[in-house]
Amino acid sequence: MKTPWLAALILALVASTAHATDYALLGPSFGRGPMAVTVRDPVIARATEALDRPPGAIARLHTEGTLPGQGIRDISIKAKQDQPIVLNLAIAWRLTGDRRFLDAAGRYLEAWADIYQMSFNPIDETGFDTLVMAYDLTENDLPAPVRVKLDRFWRAMAVGYLDAMDAGPRNAETNWQSHRVKLATLSAFQTGDAAIIDRARKAFRKQVTVNLHADGSMYDFHERDALHYVTYNLDPLMMAALAAQAHGEDWYAWTSPKGASLPRSLDWLSAYARGEKTHIEFARSKIQFDRDRAASGQKEYAPHPWDVANAVGTYSLASLLDARFLPLRDDLVHKTRKSPPVWTEIQRASSTPAR
Repeated sequence: MKTPWLAALILALVASTAHATDYALLGPSFGRGPMAVTVRDPVIARATEALDRPPGAIARLHTEGTLPGQGIRDISIKAKQDQPIVLNLAIAWRLTGDRRFLDAAGRYLEAWADIYQMSFNPIDETGFDTLVMAYDLTENDLPAPVRVKLDRFWRAMAVGYLDAMDAGPRNAETNWQSHRVKLATLSAFQTGDAAIIDRARKAFRKQVTVNLHADGSMYDFHERDALHYVTYNLDPLMMAALAAQAHGEDWYAWTSPKGASLPRSLDWLSAYARGEKTHIEFARSKIQFDRDRAASGQKEYAPHPWDVANAVGTYSLASLLDARFLPLRDDLVHKTRKSPPVWTEIQRASSTPAR
């Protein structure tokens, strides 16, 4: 039987008595501590601001491989503003029980299900993970016709990405494939279909095998000479592992026949995150587009020292899978003053990491 993966992961995002009995594992103190206040109030405020904002769904997103001002890049970037908004609305619904947030989240989700035509470009579509999470938090309370649309949408996403991976798409060993794995896995668990989930599991293991190296480095680092692409590769793989963890499966610790694994790669990156090692980003990238972006004024793709603040999100995710990384995550937040993703903070305040 399908269980919503984010709801299982967070265990509960609820302070109102209307939902309290649904997530008894949290206990009566959930939502009352100082951490909960600092997380709850901003997300509810952002959700409230979006209540009357119309969805910005478009038929196709495309930013991958484009420079500012090219094609539909700017239109797509504007449409992508919906992604964090719908997740904030869904979290606010769980935190407050206020049906205004539920109705607004449902309106956004239905608009994207009605309008969007999947391209199966994982860079353009990676942000759909927020829509999966938003649906996960609202599914049981949405009208049946809306659920039918969204269930069809997630099944199409899961099967489409898995079919694409089986066909051997371009960039099959890079971070592109990690984002395909993430989208396929989250949507597969959303369908609850064991056969689709099994295909996603195999895709995850294949990507760990071909992308991650036994020494902890990865294909993307050697190709792009950038820790930016290390985190951009590890984050989607950890999202897939978190979805599996919520369903009782340990994908995180899986090790390839050659010794590659997520823990080993996170350990490799941690030396840079702690400041024990430093790196100049993109200095020896093999990709011409990186140089083109730098020349167009995108300074983040010109050679520069890697900023450890970029590891906050990565080790926030890692700490949910492996408690060894919780001190590093806390140290990074303290040093950089960068806020972790709000849903990881709520999970952290609500439960103990698995390891």
